[in-house]
Order: sequence, then structure tokens, then C-alpha cells
Amino acid sequence: MRLSEVMGSCVALVPVLLLLSSLQHTSEAGRVLVYPVDGSHWLNMRILVEALHTQGHQVTILRSSTSWYVAEHSPHYTSITVPQAQPQNIESQEFMAHFLKRSLEIQRGKGSPWAFLQFCGNLFSMLRQNQEMVAELVVTMFENQTLMTDLKEAEYDLVLTDPVFPAGVLVAHYLQLPLVLNVRWHLSGEGHFAIAPSPLSYVPQIFSRNSDLMNFAQRLSNIFYHCLSYYMYRYVSNPPYQAVCDRYFAPDEVDVISLIQGADLWLMRVDFVFEFPRPTMPNVVYTGGFQCKPSKPLPAALEEFVRSSGEHGVVVMSLGTLLGGLGPVLTEVIASAFARLPQKVVWRHLGERPLSLGNNTLLVKWLPQNDLLGHPKTKVFVTHGGTNGIYEAIYHGVPLLGIPLIFDQFDNMVRMKARGVAEVIEVTTLEVESLTQTLMGILDEEKPYSENMRRLSRLHHDRPIEPLDSAIFWLEFVMRHKGAAHLRTESYKMPWYVYHNVDVLALLLGSALLVLVLLVVSCMCLVRGLQKRRKSKLE
Repeated sequence: MRLSEVMGSCVALVPVLLLLSSLQHTSEAGRVLVYPVDGSHWLNMRILVEALHTQGHQVTILRSSTSWYVAEHSPHYTSITVPQAQPQNIESQEFMAHFLKRSLEIQRGKGSPWAFLQFCGNLFSMLRQNQEMVAELVVTMFENQTLMTDLKEAEYDLVLTDPVFPAGVLVAHYLQLPLVLNVRWHLSGEGHFAIAPSPLSYVPQIFSRNSDLMNFAQRLSNIFYHCLSYYMYRYVSNPPYQAVCDRYFAPDEVDVISLIQGADLWLMRVDFVFEFPRPTMPNVVYTGGFQCKPSKPLPAALEEFVRSSGEHGVVVMSLGTLLGGLGPVLTEVIASAFARLPQKVVWRHLGERPLSLGNNTLLVKWLPQNDLLGHPKTKVFVTHGGTNGIYEAIYHGVPLLGIPLIFDQFDNMVRMKARGVAEVIEVTTLEVESLTQTLMGILDEEKPYSENMRRLSRLHHDRPIEPLDSAIFWLEFVMRHKGAAHLRTESYKMPWYVYHNVDVLALLLGSALLVLVLLVVSCMCLVRGLQKRRKSKLE
């Protein structure tokens, strides 16, 4: 056969091969039901959704009608909108601004018992209200028989959700579908505490602000905050969901924390470049930094401003998704400190223009954070301490100045400071001089911050597979095998006394005590017998 005929035959086969390939791809495509959490949590979930769509999977999003960030229409998914009368707390920018203002007022009284009680009251009130609204939304879905029938008939392969507000966990149990968690936090604390051994001697609890190296007082406080976390679960977060479980599932037999613990897979949004070393479990997959990507060119005007910084470089500041501003007083302090720097500053700021703003500072309502952090002129990132921004800084090797405000941000920055890549300033004690000096210290090339962060960045990049690819592989693994029960421990089903071997220890202790008693009694009888024998001889 001539070469031209062979080539012609191959060309003719191309459409057939493409058709077969598309048919195979379609047959392997899965159906994924996603229940996201709004705000910065959605920014993470959206990346997974888009990656699943790219792989050919069909994605359906369950969203509330008041959602702030989760769009109803998208080329990457279809959505089902559940009606909700009023927005949840985290869906309201007005509420979050008020919550931040109140939190800062409480922090000014730091150290006093009254301030701590106010802190707990403010946090618990916000969480209780939001959990109650989420639980009501779940009831709305469960009562809509048409919706639930449609979801069952859609034959989804798995449910992907974030358990910090665990509506998706309850939906997965109702539909009896495999459950995958995109997780850092669950409804009462850090995710690992729900499934993995977590020795409080070196695993810090949320709000404790401890590292993994704790002295006696810090270990004592760690146990205290662990008890606080349990209280938050038992009396603040869980009751609304327990009412749902008792109403729609087996009363007194199902609770939401057990459903979370029974998830097939945990896509944990950290890695051990960021997190302290700790015990883990086989069904935990670490995807820290999966949202990071190489930087793209900046818009022309922004690039010109950055380039104009010369050898001094640029400082970038952003307070993340939910929190736009700090109020006029703190804003003036920050603006004054920036004005003293030789560097140029790009500052995402949503409030009034500060009167003390220097000529070196550019205010923007939005900034391409990842692209700015990846720019060679960027020297420091001033952040509130959210994990998204921290991971982007690690990815690009930019040291940090943390101004933590609420939630886990303090604990996140403790981790970065322990790595030697960051400094932390309390927002309530913020002054022009201290802020300026701290920034100058981080910018000083003779200090180790930049080199430590470059080393951390190299560690983060040195891995066999990209975290996003790993997340997609394991999601598809669960689809192929209808779950991952072989990776999941059943220890969460044990009573606490069995888990901790209290019954075994009690038996051993009782046996040892019995032997000891028998030994003492035997010795006493022997002594008495010898005494009687001696008396009889004397007589």
C-alpha cells in the first residue's frame, strides 16, 4: 500500500477516533451536587467547580436566593436556587461590617474577663443566628418534595460541600450519597479535631493563639479553648441541626457531627508548609494552595504605577473578601504609616479617602491580588490573615505583615510568625510609629523574612502533584468507587469510654486493685497465723 493511501486512511479514521474518545469521556463524566458556603469559602469552592467542569463533569449548585457571591448563572454549572426570606449573616456586607466594628470595640478591652465574655457573646450570637438560618433553609429544601424528588432522580455521584455551615452534609445524608468535604473548619472548630487524634499538648486549638511549642500556661489555655470549642458545638452550633436530624432522620440516633465524621473524603485546605505537624487520617487529602496560580500581567495603568517604584518596590494591602475597611481612625493611622515609606503602596480600600494619604499610595476598590503578589516588585503583603491571601503570598514568596481582625486570622498569623516569615500587629494598638517600624523591619533585606518566605515557597512548590490535580483525582476516585469507605475509620461510632479504652483501663485497674487487696489480706492472715503460732509455743 502506498504511503499516500496509508495517510489517507489515517486521516479518515480521525473523526471516528474523536467520536469514540468523546463517547468514552461522556460515559466517564460524573454528576456532582455542590452545596457551597458564601464569601471567601465560595472563592475556593468555585475553583474546584470550574476544574470539575473542565474535566467534563456536570456540576449542580444548590444556592440560596440571597447569596452574595454564588451567581445563579454560570457556564461552569447549573444552579438550583432555594428561596430564603433574608440573607444569612455571612451573605450581608452590612452585617459583617457591624460585626467587625463590634469585635474591634471588644478587643480594646483585651485581658479583662468582661472583654472575654463580650467576645464569646458576640461570636456565639453571630454563629447561632447563622446556623439557625441555615437549618431553616435545610427544612425549606426537605419540605419541598418536588425538589428532593428531582435531586434523587438526578442520580448524583457525590455531594461536595463545606461543613462550616453543614446544610450540604444533611442533604447528602437525606439523598444517601457519598460525601466529600472541602474543609478547613466545621461547625465548631478546626476540621482535624473532628476525625483525627489531636493531642492538646502540641496541637493548638482555635482562638488560643498558641503554636505547637507550648509551655505549661499555654497548654492550660489550650485545654480551656478546647472546652470552649465543645461548648460552642454543644450549645450554640448543633441545636438547630439536631432539631432537623430528629425531625427528618432517626430521632436521637443521628447528629450532624457524626455525619461530618462519616464523610468519605476530606479535602483539607492546608498543607504542612502552613500548618503545624499533627496526626492525620487516611481519608484526609491536603490541598493547601490549590487556588494559587502563576501571575498574569497587570493592567497597564497598575503596571506603570508598580514600575515607578524603582528599586524600593511595592507594598500591597488588602483585608480580604468580607472586610473592606477599619473605620476612619485606623485608616488614617495606616495611611500615615504608608506615607513614610519609600516604597509605593497599592491598597484595596472601600471607605473614604484618608486625609493623610501620601503620594506614594494608590487606593483601589479591587485589585488583582495574585498578579500583584507575583510581581517581582512586590516586597511585603499587608493582610488580615485569611488563608487565601496567605497561600498566595507563600506561592509567590512574599513576606507578610498581619493585622488580624476576627475568626481564625489570629491563629493563621501565629503559624506564619512561627515560620519566621511574618510579623503581627494588634489592630487595637495600631500606631503610626509602630506600624512604620514593623514594615521597615520586614522590608530590610538583612532581616530573614524574605529569605525565610522564599524557602517556604520552595517547599510549597516541591511536591509530586499539584494540589488542584490531587483534589480532582480524589473527587473522581470517589465517583468511580461510589465512596471511599475503606479509608474512613469507624472510630467516631464508638462511645467515648471505648474510644479512650476507659473500660479496659478500669478492668486492669480493678484487677490490679483486687490482686493488691488479696495480697494484703494474705499477708495479714499470714502475720496473724504466725502470731498465733508464736503465742501457742510460749504457752
